[in-house]
Amino acid sequence: MGPEIYVDILGDALLLVIVLVSAIILPSLAVGLIVAVFQAATSINEQTLSFLPRLIVTLLSLIFGGHWLLQKIMDYTIRLIASIPSVII
Repeated sequence: MGPEIYVDILGDALLLVIVLVSAIILPSLAVGLIVAVFQAATSINEQTLSFLPRLIVTLLSLIFGGHWLLQKIMDYTIRLIASIPSVII
């Protein structure tokens, strides 16, 4: 048992956070880019036009991807609990 076990656990946790945040943020980022291009092309400077679609897409990604997100967290937690004996010994 060495520090590499703890580094692996931390690496898995950071990778999980990156995947989960990316699943929520990337659709919002794409919609924000599309809206920004639309606003630049039409010279519309309405703040709610850029905020509301991103909010809706973020909420929809949480609604439709929530089951997958929760399953990933549960899988990591089960792996983490199962690895407790190897960390203690």
